[in-house]
Amino acid sequence: MIPEQSLNLSGKVALISGAGVGIGRAVALALGNAGATIGLHYYSSADSAHQLLEELTALDIKAVLLPADLSNESAANAMVDKLVEATGRLDIVVNNSGGLVKRAKIEDCTLENWNKSLDINLTSAFLVTKRAIPHLRASGSGRIVNILSLSVQTGGANGGGAYAAAKGGLMVFTHTLAKELAPYVRTNSVMPGTVETLHHEIHSTPEMMENYRKQTPLGRNTYAEEVASTVHFLASDMSSHINGALIDISGGRFLR
Repeated sequence: MIPEQSLNLSGKVALISGAGVGIGRAVALALGNAGATIGLHYYSSADSAHQLLEELTALDIKAVLLPADLSNESAANAMVDKLVEATGRLDIVVNNSGGLVKRAKIEDCTLENWNKSLDINLTSAFLVTKRAIPHLRASGSGRIVNILSLSVQTGGANGGGAYAAAKGGLMVFTHTLAKELAPYVRTNSVMPGTVETLHHEIHSTPEMMENYRKQTPLGRNTYAEEVASTVHFLASDMSSHINGALIDISGGRFLR
């Protein structure tokens, strides 16, 4: 018999890394509005995270602020522990934390750039997930959603190779978890297109953004809220038989 299906997340606790801005912020609002208590992680976006906490509180959404450097094992462990101590459980992990360190072709990429790219985009997800697994299993309906990047399709255009390699690793990590943790935990990933967020305001020129729009059959770039609604679906019972999947949210940009 098919399990009961609903988008309602009441009673669930969701940990969202990098929740202060952009996609993470949109995901926090989407899951919170669906009834979940939010573990709101941030590292460098303290002001934005505190502002989001105020917004969630005004909406009667319970949230816990979780500052941490997730490339540090002790800090990542302590963050997960703090959330579980505060809420008593953990049902959903959204590995969103990360970013492009610096654009550089591989021949010009320093080891520091390479290692930092792996640390913030891949190692952070490994550390958080590892600590969270016992709690996700205990939930009986654990969910992990990993946020990838269109760079896994492009190979990291314009000097984003280190970032692309890290996100590619996160894609394979999704497959590993989907096999190892089933049936008690489901793991999936989403691959946003070019999202109109601070990330691209920093790393992409207006000309690049316009070119991305022209390359997309739907004629525009992706909105963070569109990514968030897909994460909500994957975190809910509505996706009860989806495991190890990658959902492309790029407006058809890579159709052949």
